[in-house]
Amino acid sequence: MTVSVVLLAAGRGRRMGLEVNKTLLPVAGVPMVARAAATLGQTPDLIELVVVAHSDELAVVASLLPPLDVAVRVVAGGAERRDSSLAGVAAATGDVVLVHDAARPLVSLELIERVLEGARRYGACTPAIPVVDTLRRVDARGFAAPGDIARDGLVRVQTPQGFRRVLLEAALRAWPPGVPLTDDAAAALSAGIRVAVVDGDESNIKITVPRDLELATRVATLPQSA
Repeated sequence: MTVSVVLLAAGRGRRMGLEVNKTLLPVAGVPMVARAAATLGQTPDLIELVVVAHSDELAVVASLLPPLDVAVRVVAGGAERRDSSLAGVAAATGDVVLVHDAARPLVSLELIERVLEGARRYGACTPAIPVVDTLRRVDARGFAAPGDIARDGLVRVQTPQGFRRVLLEAALRAWPPGVPLTDDAAAALSAGIRVAVVDGDESNIKITVPRDLELATRVATLPQSA
C-alpha cells in the first residue's frame, strides 16, 4: 500500500498568546513545521507529503520545508480543523494516509511506523497514552467536586493518526459542518469505523502554551542516546 502524509500547519497560536502561526516558531532553531516534515519524510512507502497551511502563508511554509525524496505539495486549509484535514486528505493519493499536527514537532519514526502498521492492518489507527493522574471535576467557582473519575480505559490521544484514505475522506465529508472536530479519529468513529489504538510517545509533545515550547526545546536538545 502506498502512503501519503498530511501535515496540518494552518492553525494559529492564540493559546500561545500569539496572533501568528505557532508552527512557524523554532524548536531548538528549527521551525516546528520543518522539524515534523523532516521526520515524516522518512515514513516507509511514502509517495507524497501534503502540507496544509493558511491561505496567506503558503509560500512561507513552502520555503521552510526541508528537501525530501518525495513529492511535496502545500495546499490551503480552511476555517476549521475538519476543513483543513479534508483539504489535505482530498489532495492526497496514497492508499493509506497519516494525518499529523505540525504542533507536535518531535514525532519519532518509531511512532510513525507503529501507527502505519495499525492503519494497514485495521483501516484506522491512533496512538494514545494511558491516563495515570487522578481525575476530578472542578465546579464553576474553582472548587474540587467530591469523587474521582475512573481512569480505566481513558487515554490521551496523539497524532499521527492513520487511515485508509477513502475511509477517512468519507468520514470527514460526513462530519456535520460547524461542529468542532478535535482529531480525525473522532470523524472516523462517528462514521462507525473502528479505530485501533497503539502506544503513543511521551516525547511527542503538543505545543499549545509557552511552557510546552520550552519543554520541547529541552527535549530536542537532549543527546540522542538519552
